[in-house]
Parts: sequence; C-alpha cells; structure tokens
Amino acid sequence: MAKEFNDNNKSQQPEQLIEKLISVRRVTKVVKGGKNMRFSALVVVGDGKGRVGYATAKAREVPDAVKRASEKAKRFMIRVSLLENRTIRCDVSSKTGAGHVFLRTATPGTGVIAGGAMRSIFDALGVKDIVSKSVGSRTYHNVVRATFDALQKTVSPKFIAQKLGKSFSAIMERRNTGNSGSSQSQKDTNTEGAND
Repeated sequence: MAKEFNDNNKSQQPEQLIEKLISVRRVTKVVKGGKNMRFSALVVVGDGKGRVGYATAKAREVPDAVKRASEKAKRFMIRVSLLENRTIRCDVSSKTGAGHVFLRTATPGTGVIAGGAMRSIFDALGVKDIVSKSVGSRTYHNVVRATFDALQKTVSPKFIAQKLGKSFSAIMERRNTGNSGSSQSQKDTNTEGAND
C-alpha cells in the first residue's frame, strides 16, 4: 500500500519551470475620482526542454502581477523543435509590429548571443547555441512577440514528412543526397577552372 502511495506522489510532482521576469512597469488609469495605479509585468516561462510561453498581467502589487503573468504563461506554452537539444533547426526571421528579429543556428560552443528579452526567452527554452539580432523597435513586448513568432516558424523534419505524407527516412535521404550532389558539382567546377 505504501509503495503505491509513493509512486503516485512521484507521478504527481509538478515539473520544474524556469520563470524569467522581463519587465515591470507602473501604469495608471485616470478615472473620475483620480488615478488608479497598477503594475504591469511581462514574464516568460519555460521548462528548459523545448517548451516556452509568455504573458503579461496587471495587479496593484508587483508580486501579484508577476504571479498572475506566470500562471497565464503556463497555460499558453508552445513547443519548439530543437536540434540536438541545443539550437534551433533553421535560420528564421519575423516581424511583429515595429519589432524585427533574426535567429540563426549556431555551432556547438557558440553560446547564446542575444540581448535583453530574447536572452530570457532562450534561457527558458533551453537553447544553448544561437545567434540573434533585433532590429527596429526595442520595446520588450514587440521583441518578445516577434521572437515567439519566429520560433513558431521553425519545424522539425518529422512534421514536414507528416505534412507531405512521406516517411521521415525518405525526407532525410533526399536532404543528404542533395547536399552531397551540390558539393560534388562545386568540386567539378573547381577542377575545370584549374584545368583551364
């Protein structure tokens, strides 16, 4: 009896999530009797294994705003397909509002080359190697939205195979033969140029 109880406890343990507070702002609303002052918090939540979400919430106190935003972000998490659990699968760019971001895959050991809000997103996501650049608006909300839009554009080869109705091995085989064919044609053109 005790063993079954302990096993149930293990399965019901909550997963460890990484919470990153990106910004806290004081906002006021002018009403008939005066001004209502509140705090707005922007929070990113991730599990460090490819799932991440963000949300914003308002409250009269900062801790309450952060807590509300965290709970909201946990409900709207997205899954991002990572290559070798360290970087994104392909180079992507996205524009949301006035924020424009570029995300590029990186070789092992590069690290996270990102600033501000994007670094918090990648830390929560579990990305270890990536190169990114934010152009245009540097407002936290625009950068976060553009980054999430770019991350949603990255897809795994399994998803592409499923969408095309082909097997995963056929997609990967074609990809590998395409790369070797192009490198072979480059070698041929190089040798022809040397012979002339």
